[in-house]
Amino acid sequence: MNIVCKLSEADDFVIDSHFIEYNVNNSGQYTYTFWSKESIKKLINLPNFISNIGLDFLYISLFVFGADRISDRNSTYDSWTRVYNLYIPVLELDKWNNNKELLEQMLNYLSGDKWNIIFRSREYTQMEIRAREKYKKRSVEKELDVKKICMFSGGLDSFIGAIDALEECCDNVLFVSHYGGGKGVKEYQDLLKAKLYKKYTVNEDQFFSFHAAARDGKEDTTRTRSFMFFCHAIALATSINTSIELLIPENGLISLNIPLTNSRLGSSSTRTTHPYYLDMLQTLIQKLGLSISIRNPYQFKTKGEMILECKNMNFLKRNISNTMSCSHPDHGRMLGEKEACHCGNCLPCVIRRAAILKSGFKDYTVYRDIDFKSGETAKVNFNSYMLGLNKYQEKTAFLSVQKSGPIKADIDKYAQIYIRGMEELGEVLNRIK
Repeated sequence: MNIVCKLSEADDFVIDSHFIEYNVNNSGQYTYTFWSKESIKKLINLPNFISNIGLDFLYISLFVFGADRISDRNSTYDSWTRVYNLYIPVLELDKWNNNKELLEQMLNYLSGDKWNIIFRSREYTQMEIRAREKYKKRSVEKELDVKKICMFSGGLDSFIGAIDALEECCDNVLFVSHYGGGKGVKEYQDLLKAKLYKKYTVNEDQFFSFHAAARDGKEDTTRTRSFMFFCHAIALATSINTSIELLIPENGLISLNIPLTNSRLGSSSTRTTHPYYLDMLQTLIQKLGLSISIRNPYQFKTKGEMILECKNMNFLKRNISNTMSCSHPDHGRMLGEKEACHCGNCLPCVIRRAAILKSGFKDYTVYRDIDFKSGETAKVNFNSYMLGLNKYQEKTAFLSVQKSGPIKADIDKYAQIYIRGMEELGEVLNRIK
C-alpha cells in the first residue's frame, strides 16, 4: 500500500504509482489534539518550544498510527501482515534518512507488518508557526522544572508509577496521557488526576492529555498505538533543557508479552513495552541526538509485587478500584451498561485480579465476569489461560521469554519474572471451578 502523507492541502507531492493521499490535518481523515488551545496553554510553561526532531517524531507516529487503522489485516494474504510504503514529510531530512532502517525495523517488530518509509523535506506548517509565535509571546511566572516524564494511562501500573514518581520528586514530574474515542479510559484518568491533585503538590499544568484518531478506521489491533502514545511524550521531552527520564510503568509479565498458547500469537500478543522494542526506540532516540532515557521501573516486578512495594500503600489501597486495567473497558455499552467496568476475563483483568489477590487488599473493582461464564469469548480465554499454565514449565522459562522477541541480556532475571508472574496468575485461575 502506497500512502503519501501530508500536513496541508497545499502539499502537491505525488508519486507515479497508485497511492492513497493521507492528510492528518484534514478533519475528514484524522483528528488529534496536540495543538489544541488547552495543550498550547500548557506548552508555554515548558522551557523551550518543541524541537524539530520532536515535531518529526510526533507526525511520523500520527502517520504510522493512521496507516495502521485504515488498512484491514483480513484483506492480506495471511490475514495479518500488511506492506506499507509511507512517504512522510520531515523537518530534519538527513537525520531521519540516516536512521531509516532502524525506524523500519522497530515498526516491523511492533506491528508485525512490513514498513518502508520514504522521507522528504518540509517546512513548518501554519499551525506550527502560530504555535511558535504564541510561545515567543508567552508570559509565565515560572517555567516547569521537569526531571521526569511519566506515561499515565489510568491503569493500575501507571497509577503506581505516578505515586512512586511523585513520592521521589513531586514538583518535577510531567505526566502524559492518551485517550481514544470510546468511554472507559479518560474518565479514569481524570478521576485519578483529581486524587493526585489532592494528595500531592501537582497541578493541571503537569498533566498533558492527548487524543488522536483516524477517521473511518477499519483495523482494531492497532499495535502502533503505543508508538504514537510515546511520541507525544518524546515531543514534549525535547522542550526540556536537560537530560530527561521517560518512565513507562508496566509490570514485567505483561511487558514480556509471552503468549500462553500458540493460538494467542497474533493480536492478543502486543509488544507495547517489550524490552526489545524499547531498546530499539532508545537507540533511535540516541542516534537522533536526543537526551532522553527510557526506563520501565517495574521490568522485573510482577503486578502483585508492584502493589506490595508501592511507595504509598495507603493511598494506593484507597484508590486501586479507581484504576482501569481492562483491554476493552467500553464493551459494556453494547450490553446497555451506563458505566465502564472491567470485563474480568481478558488477560489484563486476570493479571490485575491475581495481583490484588497477592497484595491481600480487598478487591472492590467491578468486574462483569469473574467466573468466565459470560459467553464463548470468556470460555475460550479461560481454556487458553489454563492450557498455558498446564504447559508452562519453570525449567524452560529462559526459552519462553524469547517467544515474543529476542532478549539480549539479563536472561535469568527475565526468566524469574516470568516464573513469578505465572505463579501469581495461577493463584487466581486455579480458584475458578
